Amino acid sequence: MEAKTNQDLYLRLESKVEQTLPICGNCAQTTFLSLQEEFDLGGEEILKALTPFPGIALRGETCGAVTGGLMILGLVYGRDKDNLDNWKAYLRSLPPSRKFCHRFEDEFGSTMCGQIIETEFGRSFDLADPVEAMQWFECGAVEKCGRVIKSGVRLVAEIILADNRKTTSA
Repeated sequence: MEAKTNQDLYLRLESKVEQTLPICGNCAQTTFLSLQEEFDLGGEEILKALTPFPGIALRGETCGAVTGGLMILGLVYGRDKDNLDNWKAYLRSLPPSRKFCHRFEDEFGSTMCGQIIETEFGRSFDLADPVEAMQWFECGAVEKCGRVIKSGVRLVAEIILADNRKTTSA
């Protein structure tokens, strides 16, 4: 039954990505919102703060699917302002976050937006340039970047679910 339940969760996540990405055009916010809703996490202010995060202000740097995914992992595993001195919580947050980054990199060859776009589209785009951004969009941005986001949210979900299985079976 667990495999069916997980598969249902992955399908819901994909559906949320398909619904959200065309509306906001933001991989970081789409990733975060899809996982936030599915795992019933807080962080509405984080969603707003992720507005400039696709490719780190469209500079081709860290992919928004990675930053959004790391924000979720931080909410699940991290420490809060009342526990900033909790080094165990800090250290506990690193293995799942590093695992996510490694798996993402294994799948896409990089965590860098510009490199991923070049691989997925066969060329690079300066997304800060309105003309190139429109070309990127016309070349299938929602579909191609949507595939990257879907994979990212699934990787985060797999890590959280695997960790939940460990703690419930212990």
